[in-house]
Amino acid sequence: MRIFADRHNRRLFLSVSAVLLIYTILIQLFLRKFSLPVLIISVVSSFSVLIICVLFFKKQDSIIENAARNVKSFLSGNKDKRIECNEEGELFHLFQTVNTLSTVLNAQTEREIQTNEFLKSTISDISHQLKTPLSAISIYNELIADNPDDAKQLAQAAQKEIDRMEKLVKNLLKLTRLDAGAIVFEKHNENIADIMGEVKSRFSCRAELEKKEIRLSGGDELLFCDASWLTEAFCNIIKNALDHTAENSIVSVNWKKSGNILNVTFSDNGSGIHPEDIGYVFKRFYRSRFSKETQGAGLGLPIAKTIIEAHEGMVEVESELGKGTTFSISFLIPTEL
Repeated sequence: MRIFADRHNRRLFLSVSAVLLIYTILIQLFLRKFSLPVLIISVVSSFSVLIICVLFFKKQDSIIENAARNVKSFLSGNKDKRIECNEEGELFHLFQTVNTLSTVLNAQTEREIQTNEFLKSTISDISHQLKTPLSAISIYNELIADNPDDAKQLAQAAQKEIDRMEKLVKNLLKLTRLDAGAIVFEKHNENIADIMGEVKSRFSCRAELEKKEIRLSGGDELLFCDASWLTEAFCNIIKNALDHTAENSIVSVNWKKSGNILNVTFSDNGSGIHPEDIGYVFKRFYRSRFSKETQGAGLGLPIAKTIIEAHEGMVEVESELGKGTTFSISFLIPTEL
């Protein structure tokens, strides 16, 4: 029988048989004379115990065999297959653990599939983004060879494309490091007013040249953050606002603490975001078919969102076409919890 192929079952069965045999002999010796009725009762009792053992072994073997079939089915690709474990006992506890492991493996497989799809999409986007400046540089080099008198002007144009590629690669490296958790944020209590002042100073020349205004409104509020990285996130949002506003436009930045929440808003009176695009503004490499802006790679806002979320913040966007856009950011202040 297959149940006795397991040496542990075999040893247990032989041990029980030996104990019952010794028990039968001892009963006869204790009576000091042979008693057929007692012998029959002893033999029947011993035989019943052995039958119960065999039936128990067969049931356990059937349960284990069924579990093994389910596991093989799972390994063959049936991801919904699970072991029945509705009863109590250590064996069924083991089955529950196996079922949990199966669920975890399914989740990991799904994440790997999503990661692979994301990598494919990202590589495709990167190739597309690099193709344009590379093609332009190739054309400029040919023009320089054919028109040496215009070499300086063409070289400057080629340098702009090189700078564009360098910026793209740097942003991709930032996103990769942020996603991988390779960046350690050096957080301290920082004055949000000082951070906003730094952000404004970086764009003051551009705003003046484009006849635009950046207005700041808010008091001295402390935020536990990495000032350098948060400044970059805010700069990306300001740049996006300047990219989509016309002359004499105003970009307003306001911040105010409410309880243990610091609310920050970036508002502009620019062209706004088309309703079709509002759900994709933080999608990497996304370019709207309604946008006139052609130089950006679509990484500024995704980087800003990633940095903000790394600071326990949330960012939302509201926009009305032709009237402007508002980015609303909320930071939790843990020191006041």
